[in-house]
Amino acid sequence: MERLVEAVRRGDPDEVRDLLDDGADPDTLAEGLPVLCLAVAAYDTPVAEALLDGGADPLRPLPDGSTPLTRAVDGGAHLLSYALATSRIPLSAPARADMLARARRWAEAGAEAELRRITGLTGPIERIRVVDDEIGWWCEQLTLGGTTVRDEHGAILTSMEQRYGIRTPFDELVDRALVHPDRGHVVWSDVVFTLGRRLDEETWQWTRDLLNHPDRLHRLLAAEILLFLILGDPLKGGDPFWERGRELVPWAEQEEDPEVLAALLNAMTHDSAPEIEAVGLSHLTHPDPRVRSRVPDTLERSQVRPEGLATVLTLAGDEDSGVREAACRWLGHYRGSEPEVGDALVTLTHDERQEIRICAVSGLAYRDDPRCVKAEHRIGPRDPDQPFDERLMDVWRYQRRREDAEGS
Repeated sequence: MERLVEAVRRGDPDEVRDLLDDGADPDTLAEGLPVLCLAVAAYDTPVAEALLDGGADPLRPLPDGSTPLTRAVDGGAHLLSYALATSRIPLSAPARADMLARARRWAEAGAEAELRRITGLTGPIERIRVVDDEIGWWCEQLTLGGTTVRDEHGAILTSMEQRYGIRTPFDELVDRALVHPDRGHVVWSDVVFTLGRRLDEETWQWTRDLLNHPDRLHRLLAAEILLFLILGDPLKGGDPFWERGRELVPWAEQEEDPEVLAALLNAMTHDSAPEIEAVGLSHLTHPDPRVRSRVPDTLERSQVRPEGLATVLTLAGDEDSGVREAACRWLGHYRGSEPEVGDALVTLTHDERQEIRICAVSGLAYRDDPRCVKAEHRIGPRDPDQPFDERLMDVWRYQRRREDAEGS
């Protein structure tokens, strides 16, 4: 059993699973508490999931009256709380109500205020930014007097309400997101995801009306929700707003904040209305690269006009690498025969950024441009820690196509 404790402390989910498969007790105690509490305290979701799969009890009563689940909620561990709450042991109605009440109390009071209340301390708080490398969102971790919490309680509350069919009012969710005014924060992201899955006309109208708000953060939140509404639900297959990006044109034409404008353009590009292309072309020389990088996707590749192609070719030489990458992606998927497209991609195979070089070589290969073979050598060695990029096989596929054609 000591091996299981050590594996949990090291954060090794694979060894934890192996030990459980060999008969280790998933509720093994460490210093009087089940090892699941060690994973909860370490915010170690993979290890917690391994223990849960092995039979660990997330609702086991602890000496202080808490459970592993309530500790995860109080600690502000969003994904961990979700894993514990939705494991093989269904939550009773009282346990569910307690979890929601705890998350709401923390979310409404704020992590710092509640941390000071439960510790009774007034000294300085240690703060660190914690980034989820897999998902990309972030939270703030606060420590005071040996007690650590994360400010993800609003996300716990939002996801659990959604899980249990509670339709939280639109305005309440908007206010919840704006407590953390950063589009990368886990609470903001979870509100966007939740409202973006309410594929009904009422949510569409409320969100679109939010674009009239004088505060830029309200408009930014609206633009991100609208993108999700337009994309629809890939699991259930519904996308009732797919062709309604054109309704956002009046707001895009008057929006002055570059971050909001870029988000609006991103939402609009999934509609092919000609007025969307006109909005995109008008921002060719916009001073903010976030806006310029959205311009190519406002153009319809299958029926691109000469001025549209000229715009993308111009952006392929932009000073900002993000803009060049966006132009490169567009050119790589464009199937027109204009020689300047291939020439632009060849130029981009010399770009300082490897990601752009990969994209450009892939684009040449898809266009059956023989220059992709020589250009492939310019990609350079890949970082072994990076996941494999399927586009690295495109030149090989091009060569196989040529060989098959010559053989036939």
